[in-house]
Amino acid sequence: MAKDGEKGEWKEYIWNPRTREFLGRTASSWGLILLFYLIFYIFLAGLFALTMYVMLQTLDDHKPTWQDRLSIPGMVIKPNADEAFEIVYNTQDTESWDMFAQALDKFLSPYNDSVQAQKNYECTPDQYFEQEDSGDVKNNPKRSCQFNRTVLEDCSGIHDRYYGYRDGKPCIIIKLNRVIGMLPGKDGQPPFVTCGPKKEDTDKIGELAYFPPNGTFNLMYYPYYGKKAQVNYSQPLVAVKFLNITANQDVNIECKINANNIPAGNERDKFAGRVSFKLRINTKN
Repeated sequence: MAKDGEKGEWKEYIWNPRTREFLGRTASSWGLILLFYLIFYIFLAGLFALTMYVMLQTLDDHKPTWQDRLSIPGMVIKPNADEAFEIVYNTQDTESWDMFAQALDKFLSPYNDSVQAQKNYECTPDQYFEQEDSGDVKNNPKRSCQFNRTVLEDCSGIHDRYYGYRDGKPCIIIKLNRVIGMLPGKDGQPPFVTCGPKKEDTDKIGELAYFPPNGTFNLMYYPYYGKKAQVNYSQPLVAVKFLNITANQDVNIECKINANNIPAGNERDKFAGRVSFKLRINTKN
């Protein structure tokens, strides 16, 4: 009997036909509480939307409101065979070095003279190409300077489509990471790249050739205004050709950026403004 009574109480709690209550509430009570929560969540959604709208009004689509002021830009080399930054191949094995040539072809294709002439502007060398806004009027899109792959001469892939890899005189391409607003160099002195061996490999590196001459990044490619503001921006490049590096041995190389307003590095980030990699050219089967 007790079980039947408990069962009856549960049924009556779910639906009480005498008071017409469902789960202890009448239809009007349920309607009022649902209306309250509907209005409450609409208010929260509206408050969130208003907050997001106000925040978005403070943002610039073309330039980040806040950004880290990087005093030392990072460096990248091409081709980068893997994360270990090792370029190892055998001059007698075409397949071992052809992938490097193909990677450089793909990387340099946007720098073809015809492509650059179509997209970019012939700037005045050796001076910053500044394009400031006029008050609230945005000077967008901003123009970008041409960087033609022919500037890389022996490392352009035009005269030697193997980039020296077949002859044991390989080329590497270096670029600086983009930093919005950075003006590297002052008093008309452009930043430049130097490469050299690590201490243990001092006598293995041999002669180097830089393209453009002296491994410079011309000032006309700076400042950079951001991906949206400067859609066609072409990063300047420096090519380094190893003319008589010691064969059949590992050679550890470090390249770094030099400028009269870029710090040489610090203890917190020893790899800022420089890149290290291993180069090994095998000539024996």
